[in-house]
Amino acid sequence: MKEASLRAGKGETFMRDLLERGRAPSIDNFLAIAKIVGQPAAYLLGEAVSVDQTELRKVTVGAHVQAGVWTETWEWPEADRYDVYVPDVPEYRTFQLYAAEARGTSMNKRYPERTVLVFTNIHETMEDPIPGKRYVVERRKPSGEAEHTVKLLHLDDDGKYWLIPESDDPRFQAPISIEEGTEDSDTVAIIGRVCFAVSRE
Repeated sequence: MKEASLRAGKGETFMRDLLERGRAPSIDNFLAIAKIVGQPAAYLLGEAVSVDQTELRKVTVGAHVQAGVWTETWEWPEADRYDVYVPDVPEYRTFQLYAAEARGTSMNKRYPERTVLVFTNIHETMEDPIPGKRYVVERRKPSGEAEHTVKLLHLDDDGKYWLIPESDDPRFQAPISIEEGTEDSDTVAIIGRVCFAVSRE
């Protein structure tokens, strides 16, 4: 493990510490592991890799998702935006990718505070909802204000779609019906499917 850690350009205990943590690596550590095995990052995702394949793709983080916070816009000013890099896998190569920071506790079992969620635009991909996947969703009030969050998509035995929070916060435990919205007459819409989550050390 020491030799592998040094090959990655990290400290001597990098691999041991990573294994002991037992959670998904950050994008920086993901790239370090790719360096250890001598393959592009896409190789670790099971993708076929060609010699001329672009290894990384830049995505701009330009918004945030936070349940319970209602605003007119979720997008950030240009000065607050920053870039992250994700593997350039063929599945998403023909689509634009978007990125937003997770804030609050509505999905903290899956995505800690400030995790960057990289997602597609469902109007561009035109794919049907996939149960078991996580989606960025918008819940909009009749007044026009909206909240944006990320939820796990569930299909029940009656063929009804539900958005499920993955949170230990008691305020965010109730599932949301896509078809019916909520009892407050809010409308609910899926914006895009999460395809990468980039965490910070």
